[in-house]
Amino acid sequence: MTDADPESTALPDASLNFLPTAPLKNRMFCMVYEAMLLFGVVFIAGWLFSTLLQQRHALVMRHGQQIWQFIVLGGYFGWFWTHGGQTLAMKTWRVRVVMRNGQALRWPRALMRYVFAWGWFVPGLAVAWWMEARGAMLLLLPLLNAVLWSMTTRLDPDRQFLHDRIVGTRLVLAPAAKDPREGKPIGERSNP
Repeated sequence: MTDADPESTALPDASLNFLPTAPLKNRMFCMVYEAMLLFGVVFIAGWLFSTLLQQRHALVMRHGQQIWQFIVLGGYFGWFWTHGGQTLAMKTWRVRVVMRNGQALRWPRALMRYVFAWGWFVPGLAVAWWMEARGAMLLLLPLLNAVLWSMTTRLDPDRQFLHDRIVGTRLVLAPAAKDPREGKPIGERSNP
């Protein structure tokens, strides 16, 4: 007898009421905070690439550096999503990524979510490149793509983004941190 795959023993969607969906506001603020944190990750990864490969000009080996940055970001998100389901930004805004059945993500699913999450940016950037966009259009097309992608939550009964729906993950509201002395959520502790 073989062990059943934990992903194949998913609970029906109706039993997921115990895991409330993270509000859209929390998810959007989380993305803004994540972008600020990723500046440091991308900077260090770029510095390592340039230093170790003796890159003297930004356009030399730029495709190699783009691939390197893609891999580094995939490792960053994959590690955090498979170790607790939260990046630092997600912890701050109480957002956690889980499987549709409430279980933690494993590496294959985390990497698949990472790849599909590029749907926030790649289609808009591809259209801008195809149209040879200049000036404001170079900003507006990717921004329109992001707005349309965020509106996909209206198509999902659980209000999940399109990439989460495709991959089979959910963004849920994580419980508030508790004060170890009082056992209450930190926002509810009494002031002495």
